[in-house]
Amino acid sequence: MKITGKKKKKIMVGDVAIGADSEISIQSMTNTLTHNIDATVKQIVKLTKAGAEIVRVAVPTRKDTSALKEIIKQVSVPIVADVHFHFDRAMEAIEAGADKLRLNPGNLRDRRKLKRVISAARSCNIPIRIGINAGSIRTANELKRKISREQLLKLIFKELDEYVSFFEKNRFENLVLSAKSPSVTETIDIYRELNRRYEYPLHLGLTHAGTISTGAIRSASAMSILLAEGIGDTIRVSLSGDPVEEVYVGREILSALGLRKFSVPELICCPTCGRCEVDLPKLAARIEARLRKVHKPIKVAIMGCIVNGPGEAADADIALIAGKECGFIYIDGKRVERIKPQQFLDTLMRYIRNYQKKNDR
Repeated sequence: MKITGKKKKKIMVGDVAIGADSEISIQSMTNTLTHNIDATVKQIVKLTKAGAEIVRVAVPTRKDTSALKEIIKQVSVPIVADVHFHFDRAMEAIEAGADKLRLNPGNLRDRRKLKRVISAARSCNIPIRIGINAGSIRTANELKRKISREQLLKLIFKELDEYVSFFEKNRFENLVLSAKSPSVTETIDIYRELNRRYEYPLHLGLTHAGTISTGAIRSASAMSILLAEGIGDTIRVSLSGDPVEEVYVGREILSALGLRKFSVPELICCPTCGRCEVDLPKLAARIEARLRKVHKPIKVAIMGCIVNGPGEAADADIALIAGKECGFIYIDGKRVERIKPQQFLDTLMRYIRNYQKKNDR
């Protein structure tokens, strides 16, 4: 599937390009206390190894921005400083060497202070994401009553238009835009309108999406529709849990749509039925965990049916057909070994390693 959309301006976050003809990048955000340098660096390294190309950190206090400079020294991925209420945190983050700022218009309204942030970011050539969350733009009176979707969208775009206009009047166009909602349908409507209105690259995401399972489904539901329409230049899947999972989900979304090809395995599993005689979900989960340490494109199939399994896994590079008494390893559609259940995991991984070595020659 070829996906084309409206081209956006290109901005640079460190050495990562967003917009224009650039690949759609994957972002995540740490959930450590940023002033805990060791814990934050450790998590950023894990995120980078998983495939995150940009990582955001929260800087709510002076302690956090003070730690930022040392964190940036120790990591290899561009770092975004997430600034909310405090103008000083933005200035400190710029001074510490952040590769990008994220500002929420609903929380930083003092135009004189904002003008100083713009001037400092322009001097250091640091881009800024104007990031609106649907829940942060309502006034005290609006929070006390329910408002319609149309009223909410009107508020979002009024706020965003005013903010973008202020940046442009102050000669700053090094921008990325986002306007997130926890609603799938609202998010789709918002980003379609963002895409129509602005030439700036769009940071795609569904805010407060949920747990790893429900959040992945909701995020994929919104993002896939938008990405298939050519909308979105960088993505972050927001999940309640280990942020490394955000990266894996984001990668899977882009891969499934054919928008990115990654040097990682593709795992295919049968959904199981009454013919399955093994605990396939448990086996597949163990194999998936092992495959996360493999950084080569290889298609692996795990099937729990010796009747249909061989045919369904015929296009896999390596397949395990698992039965109660025994299982079979297939390479490129040909059966190569019969193995016992206790050998399933280790034998499969051995064949995967050997397959990699063979194709590396």
